Amino acid sequence: MYPNNLKARLRNGEILLGTSLSAPTPHVAGLIISTGPDFIWADTEHMPFATEALDSILVLMRMRGVAPMVRVAWNDPALIKKAYDAGAVAVMVPQVDTAAEAAAAVEAARYAPEGRRGLSPMWTHIAGADWNEVIKTANEETLVVLQLESQRAYDNLDEIKHVPGIDVIFVGPLDLSATVGTITDTGSRQVQQIMRDVPQQLADTGIAVGTTLMDVSEIQEKIRWGYRFLNVGNALRYGVQVLDDHLKTLRANPRGDQ
Repeated sequence: MYPNNLKARLRNGEILLGTSLSAPTPHVAGLIISTGPDFIWADTEHMPFATEALDSILVLMRMRGVAPMVRVAWNDPALIKKAYDAGAVAVMVPQVDTAAEAAAAVEAARYAPEGRRGLSPMWTHIAGADWNEVIKTANEETLVVLQLESQRAYDNLDEIKHVPGIDVIFVGPLDLSATVGTITDTGSRQVQQIMRDVPQQLADTGIAVGTTLMDVSEIQEKIRWGYRFLNVGNALRYGVQVLDDHLKTLRANPRGDQ
């Protein structure tokens, strides 16, 4: 439960697969945990809930051997600190476009002497983890995931990658598509060229590359390109797709006639 081994596995070169938390309830989280992801991503940037709504769900994930990751709404030290204090192993910071922004996110994520994050890991009271031990060793567990979501971020990647303390650069294809002039077309030549190049630029840095996709064949393609930290859709969207297919089949042929 503590420390979670996600960071160690990433450093060992493993491919890590996660998925999204469809709703901030322990019942939904428990079902998703049962599928065996390496991490579960709670999105407080776009979903209509904040870290407070997650309550003890992040600790539930920890206690069942899954690493909780929270995407904060913005590169804000207060939001980053609160996510870790609620129990996140990894925090994803959106829209990181410059080396200065990357350095600010890392500083907010780590305890001194590597950063300036305040000391108060409140999740330990729920989990029964040793408060002092967590504070002393948290930097060894904490994952910092920065999103590359724009042409500007890609143009600045050579500077960003030299910022100490970044664990993952996570490419956001949808926002990226808007900044390269092909809005919503994540399969465009411009988006795919950038997605192919990012792992090549980061190959010798120790920084893993991640992204989020729904289609299994696309995910496999990105793994061949060098991606090792992948969000595999989310259970609600997959479930809706299957339900839609079943309803169409039953309405077209309710009795299963040959």
